[in-house]
Amino acid sequence: MKDSFAQVAGEGDSVALFFYSDLFVRNPHLRDMFPIGMSGQRDKLLRALGHIVSQVDDLPTLVPFLQQLGRDHRRFGILAEHYPNVGASLLATLRHFSGPSWDEEIEGDWNAAYSLVAKVMLEAADENALSTPAWWNGHVVAVERRRFDICVLRVQPDRPLPYQPGQSVALEVPSRLRHWRYYSMANAPRHDQTVDFHVRLVDGGPVSPVLVRGTETGDRVRMGSPIGTLTLDQESGRNVLLVAGSTGLAPLKAILEQLAGRPTPPRVHLFFGARTRDGLYDLEDLTKLAGEFPWLTLVPAVSDEPGGHGFSSLLNSGDGDVEHGNLSDVVARHGPWDGHDAYVCGPSAMVGHTVEQLARLGVPRDRIRLETFADAQR
Repeated sequence: MKDSFAQVAGEGDSVALFFYSDLFVRNPHLRDMFPIGMSGQRDKLLRALGHIVSQVDDLPTLVPFLQQLGRDHRRFGILAEHYPNVGASLLATLRHFSGPSWDEEIEGDWNAAYSLVAKVMLEAADENALSTPAWWNGHVVAVERRRFDICVLRVQPDRPLPYQPGQSVALEVPSRLRHWRYYSMANAPRHDQTVDFHVRLVDGGPVSPVLVRGTETGDRVRMGSPIGTLTLDQESGRNVLLVAGSTGLAPLKAILEQLAGRPTPPRVHLFFGARTRDGLYDLEDLTKLAGEFPWLTLVPAVSDEPGGHGFSSLLNSGDGDVEHGNLSDVVARHGPWDGHDAYVCGPSAMVGHTVEQLARLGVPRDRIRLETFADAQR
C-alpha cells in the first residue's frame, strides 16, 4: 500500500482534483458539504491520506488519529451513508493514477484498509455523539484590535464548552461557511464559560481576515470540539518553561492561568517573541501578570529590530526590558533548562529551532510539548 500510494501521490494536486470531481459527479448532493473554494480542502485530503498510509502498519498510533478524524467530521454533517460514496471515489482515483500496476490484490488491500478506516471513524463519531454536540454556537461579546493584523475575540458559547488549557477548537464564520480553522483558547476555563481567541491575519486566508478585520460585538461563530495535546503535565513537579511566538501565546497563556490557580505554582519562565516591538501585542497584560505573580518571569524578545533602537517608549511605559535576537537563541542564553518542562507554540520555524536548542541544552524530548501554527489559522 505504501508503494502504491507513493506512486499516486507523485501526481500531486491532480490526485485530489480527480477525487473530488469524481465524488461530486457521482454524488452531486454532497457538494454543499464542502467550501466553495476547494484548494485548501484538496491539500487536507492528501495530507490525511499520506498520514494514514504512513502509519498503516502501526495501529496503536493510527487508531487515535482516525478516531479524532471521525469526531472532527461530525461538524461537517458527515453520516454513515456517506462513507461508501467516499470509498468508491477513492478507489476510482487510486485505480486511475496507478495505471498498469493496479491489480485485484492491490484493490483488495485498499478496500480492506478503507473499510477499517471507515469503521474506526464511524465508531468514534457515534460514541462522541452520545455526549458532545457536533458544534457550539458562539456569540462574540468583545473585540479588541491590538494592531492592524491581530485581534482578541471574546466568545460566549451557547452551552458549556469543556476543554483543557492549551487545547484548540475549529472556528467557522457565517461569511465563510464550511471553512473551519483552528484557534486556541487563550484562557483557562471560566465560570461564565467565555473564551478568548488571539487571531492573527494571514494573507490569503479565508477565515482570519474576517475574524481580524470584519468581526464585531454581536456577531456569531460556530466552534467545534476541543482537541490538542499541548496541555499541562499534571503529574510533574518540575518548573515550567513557556516559549510563545506571536499568537502562539494563546494556549500558553491559558496554561499560565491554570498554573496561577494552584495553591503553590512552580517557577515559570515565559518567553514571548515577535519580529518587532509592535508584534508584542499582549505585553501590557503579561507585564501586569508578572508583577502580580512572584513565581513568573517574563522575557519579551524581538528578532527584527536592533537592540537599543526605538525602545524608549516601551521601556518608559514600565513594560520592562525587551531582548533582541531569534526567540530560540534568547531562550538558550537564559538556560540551562534541563530541570524544566517546556511548552512551545508559534510559527513552525521558531518551534523547530527552539526544540533543537532545548535538546542541545539537555531537555529530554519527552518533556517538550509543542504545537505549530500554520495553515490551521488561516
